[in-house]
Amino acid sequence: MKFFADYSNLVLIAIALISGGLLAWPVLSRRGRGVSIVEATQLINRRHALILDVRTDEEFGGGHLPQARHVPLEELEKKAGQVAKNKTTPVLLVCRSGQRSAKAQTILRQLGYAEAFSLQGGVEAWQQAGLPIVK
Repeated sequence: MKFFADYSNLVLIAIALISGGLLAWPVLSRRGRGVSIVEATQLINRRHALILDVRTDEEFGGGHLPQARHVPLEELEKKAGQVAKNKTTPVLLVCRSGQRSAKAQTILRQLGYAEAFSLQGGVEAWQQAGLPIVK
């Protein structure tokens, strides 16, 4: 009990806890965050990520990323087995602004897809970056 009664020991414990939390923060904060345009292009080019567009039929028909497969968010759980034969294949999820793809990322990770990533800003950010869209 004398250990906890000494204020200098309490200060050292507090410093250790705070520094540990600061070291863990980048890892914990990245979990729910999507990938940037640069990270997405690296996933596509270097790791041959599967691009999965979770928008509606009308939105997908208006333009999509090259080689993107279309599975609306509402049908994703039913068709998840058809997404990729190997669940370790990286999957890049895309929607209009990044909201639906974040939900799709959660669904796929719950179904065992370890490398499911949501594109930050969605197709809108992709277009603003001047990257190609296929109609």
